[in-house]
Amino acid sequence: MVVSWVSSAFSEKLHTTKHVAHVCLLLIVVFLFEVGAGGLWGGTPTTAAYPPLVTLLFQLLRLLPLLALPQAVFNFLGFICFNAFPERAKLKGSPLLAPFLCLRVVTRGDYPDLVRTNVNRNLNTCLRVGLEKFMIEVVTDKKIDLPENQRIRQVVVPSSYRPKSGALFKARALQYCLEEDVNLLADTDWIVHLDEETLATEAAIRGILNFVIEGRHQFGQGLITYANENIKNWFTTLADSFRVSDDMGKLRFQFKVFHKPLFGWKGSYVVTQTGAERRVTFDHGPDGSVAEDNYFGMVALREGYSFDFIEGEMWEKSPFTIYDFLQQRKRWLQGILLVVHSPHIPVSAVSCCQDRKAFFCLHC
Repeated sequence: MVVSWVSSAFSEKLHTTKHVAHVCLLLIVVFLFEVGAGGLWGGTPTTAAYPPLVTLLFQLLRLLPLLALPQAVFNFLGFICFNAFPERAKLKGSPLLAPFLCLRVVTRGDYPDLVRTNVNRNLNTCLRVGLEKFMIEVVTDKKIDLPENQRIRQVVVPSSYRPKSGALFKARALQYCLEEDVNLLADTDWIVHLDEETLATEAAIRGILNFVIEGRHQFGQGLITYANENIKNWFTTLADSFRVSDDMGKLRFQFKVFHKPLFGWKGSYVVTQTGAERRVTFDHGPDGSVAEDNYFGMVALREGYSFDFIEGEMWEKSPFTIYDFLQQRKRWLQGILLVVHSPHIPVSAVSCCQDRKAFFCLHC
């Protein structure tokens, strides 16, 4: 017991030391950047002779980076206030007493081998953690050869299915799972939304268990990293490192402090209480069918639900080609534009989404 206590104390001190070093390095980088840019003690600016309208245009262009200021502040505070090197998550209760979990994977069925491999890996990860009350549900447009049993369920979305509001794409598939004659979950059960390439880690499963056992918030999300195992494209993986910092900074700060998706959230590694998800629904028409995750979050915010950050990371792969990477970003921007201009989203939520759109345009 003494050895265990000493080891725990040393581990906690080590993680704290890493966090302090990380914060100091961040502050040094910011300071050096300001010095190099002349932002602290720059000389008197020289004024070139431009026509008044041209001068006004240039001044407005100089103000454009301020559109990203709110998110930059949240990112900075997220890194400063919360440890980027947390200790291994400890279970706050027995997995036997935890609510039922459904790991829901949505796919078009174009890559059946990938789906089978990842379902098997996620299944084994859950079993290693000691999870008992769970199943993995694969929602697909095309039937996949999966070994269906009490742990694995396949839901094939019929081509004839049409949601009431005309939801499309992934939103249509997710809404189909919530229909009375398809849904098997009670309102007190929990759903973990994953993409077909998402791999759960033991730390993530422990974090999810702690989140659902506490049960104080209806929605949660955690960190996703991309530079794991075999890297297919270094360029796109490096570009996605921005998303990792976004999760560790802005996402964590907004959920831990405000418990609201003030600047949106992602569509994977999403944990929802079934009853709350069914009340919010994914049936929001074409406007909520491209960036269905953002639209869902804005509606949940409007309805007064609360959110939290989940400890433990999951793994994903970046797009394999630059073309796929650009198409992915294009689709996201189009979806966010639809959310921003939707008449069904309240002004307060739209203002947050508009800031997210501006930030997205400046950084992607």
